[in-house]
Amino acid sequence: METEPYTIPLRHGCEDLWTWDRHHRSPEVRLYGNNFRIAHFHPNWSSGTAGVRGTRVLNNGRFFWELHLSRRIFGTSMMFGVGTQSARLHADSFTNLLGEDKNGWGLSHKGLLWHGGRWTHYTKPFKENVPTKIGILFDGINGTLSYYKDEKYLGVAFRGLNEIKDPLFPIVCSTAAKTEMCLGKMRRDFVNLQDRCRAVIVKRVRTKHDLEKLFIPKKIRGYLAEVVAESGLTYKQFNRKNILNRIGNI
Repeated sequence: METEPYTIPLRHGCEDLWTWDRHHRSPEVRLYGNNFRIAHFHPNWSSGTAGVRGTRVLNNGRFFWELHLSRRIFGTSMMFGVGTQSARLHADSFTNLLGEDKNGWGLSHKGLLWHGGRWTHYTKPFKENVPTKIGILFDGINGTLSYYKDEKYLGVAFRGLNEIKDPLFPIVCSTAAKTEMCLGKMRRDFVNLQDRCRAVIVKRVRTKHDLEKLFIPKKIRGYLAEVVAESGLTYKQFNRKNILNRIGNI
């Protein structure tokens, strides 16, 4: 399963910018870095499992993101995947939190896939205390979730995610003290030509202040503003259906 050469997925799409959600995390998770891209777990010691959710809504789109794991890879379970709003983000025990029930789909650093409280073997256990890069490809059209490890494709891990009606989000969690996961490259697919044109424009219009200088209709300015934050970073939640529903209104 680990033989295909690495090419970054969705390379014909556009850059995607989102962050870890400071409002949806375990009290044992600290967020650092540019727009909270670094999640630090159990900063003192660990007595359970801590998780954090991403701000990105994944349903109905195609998304790819990388996670850079620090050298501290050890413990009962370090996990990466997706989950609904009902997925737990904290437990006072050492457990495989992401995938403990129907609300999560996760890969642990021990090479096991978890969903519905059951596990299946997927890949070799990660080497402990060796920095590792994980790539996650979510295909909401075909309903699949796939993983990459150190730029090697591991194959499809989960199917049927297009049948999930509840919003799905990126989630990571860890039982190990003083571990870190940092968001790396992020890509997303275009929804339509309108979305593609917007991506080209916002490369040159980085702030809402810049938008106000453009002589364009108010509705178009509002459409562009949806993905341009005050800081110039486009990490707002994205929903394919919402964008499609706007066609014809602009």
